[in-house]
Amino acid sequence: MGAAALLAAAPQARAAFPARPLRIVVPFTPGGGTDLVARQLAKGLTDELGQAVVVENRPGGSTIIGSENVAKSAPDGYSLLMATFAHAVNPAIHEQLPYDTDRDFDPVALIGKSPNVLVVSAKSRFKNVRDLLDYARAHPGRLTFGSYGNGTSAHLAGELFKSLGQADILHVPYKGSGPAINDLMGGQIDMIFSTSASVSAYVKSGRLRALAVTTQDPSPSYPGVPPVSQAGLPGYYVDSWYGIFVPHGTPAGIVQKLNAAIRRAVARPEAKAALEMEGLAADVGTPVQLGEYVRTEEARWKRIVKQAGITDQP
Repeated sequence: MGAAALLAAAPQARAAFPARPLRIVVPFTPGGGTDLVARQLAKGLTDELGQAVVVENRPGGSTIIGSENVAKSAPDGYSLLMATFAHAVNPAIHEQLPYDTDRDFDPVALIGKSPNVLVVSAKSRFKNVRDLLDYARAHPGRLTFGSYGNGTSAHLAGELFKSLGQADILHVPYKGSGPAINDLMGGQIDMIFSTSASVSAYVKSGRLRALAVTTQDPSPSYPGVPPVSQAGLPGYYVDSWYGIFVPHGTPAGIVQKLNAAIRRAVARPEAKAALEMEGLAADVGTPVQLGEYVRTEEARWKRIVKQAGITDQP
């Protein structure tokens, strides 16, 4: 009877999840907004799941390198992708991806949304959006805006700004927000439409100046800073978001367990406070809700990318 009980318990023991450390793949360099959000989440998940959750940075290729790594990982719940705006936009920009965005990933949970922030150096001549637009129109090709790669929210936010504002501004892509922000503060580029998580500390310290937020409404994280649409460019808005995906075929029970753990981790007072300090409004929903949201984003940006003539060709 004792042997039989052990044999019966063995499959359950093998099925226990998680039984080893997990990893969150961040498709950007360390130190940027996505990396900060991922590390905060990893800390909470480590406590919630009882296993170490580590962050693995795999930057490059407009988030494609890190995304491909997760897409081709075992569908067992141990490899998570911290996806961003670029996840929904890459299919519209890149004719050939090494994975199918819709078929090769299963949604787990939306972490939250935040505004992008149009920032310039504290030493910049530009005090508001109208000043910047007037200069850009009068000096075509003179201004530059940085991003953390083609197809990222910083890139598309800038392209939409150029299109609606009828301004010729040069795009300078980086492999992550950290290098781009360093060059902005050093005067190598003129502006960035950065995620709030990447620049909030620099804005608060006075090293960067926030001219506008990209959301339709003002952000409580940036009192007195207007939306771009109210500061000189009607109809403009861009949302930045963070969500967790796993390889397609991950068992539904594991997806639900991860979703529940993420929900608890993000709801912790210390996590909530840390995320809010980065301008991120937590909005953890169901896997289905994340999937629907991303499909809506894909459709919207496909139209905008086509209208703006944005491609992955130099």
